[in-house]
Order: sequence, then structure tokens, then C-alpha cells
Amino acid sequence: MQLPSFNDKFSDNLSLLPAMDTVAAIELVDQSGTPVAKIENKPGQAGSLRVYGWLAETLGAITPEAAALGLKIYAEHTQDARANPGKHPNIDRLFNIQTPAQTLQVKGL
Repeated sequence: MQLPSFNDKFSDNLSLLPAMDTVAAIELVDQSGTPVAKIENKPGQAGSLRVYGWLAETLGAITPEAAALGLKIYAEHTQDARANPGKHPNIDRLFNIQTPAQTLQVKGL
């Protein structure tokens, strides 16, 4: 599988991902089937919806590998999230996916 060449600017990376204009929201579900988060297609969350949606479509779920790729896509926002825990919850979530047991499924709403 050929992945896009992501760089160090989130807006450039986001432009490489497909639009998700017809998706109102996605729900992230843990291994037990429990919803853990909802990302809506609205200002402030639409970019994360595209990142998580693309990762799930491309890699099947938000696995540790997908989380690492997501952190690369978020680029400069990843550094800001590291420096300011809680400021970027959708990025913070990716920091915590380190084992297969922490994999999240993505469901369109």
C-alpha cells in the first residue's frame, strides 16, 4: 500500500486526505464495543474526522501503527499537544494507543 508523503504541516497533510463531507460524525469504539469518543464534522473537529476516518479506512482501525501515522499527519499540532496535554484531545488519544488491545474501531454516524 502506497501512503501519501506527509510533511511537517498539518494543512498540507490534510489536503492529501479525501473529503468526508457526507459524514456527520464518527464514533470511536474500544475492544469491548463501548463508545469512547465522538468526532463531529464541524469546525474544530472536521480535520480530526478526516484523519481518523482515513486512518480507519486505510489501516482497518486505529491501531498502534495508525496512531503513529496519525501523529505524523497532525504535524505541528502533535508537538503542541505534547507541550499542552488536554488542549488537543483527538491527538492525545493517539498518544495512548500503544498496544493492539488499545485499538479503536471507527463507525460512521
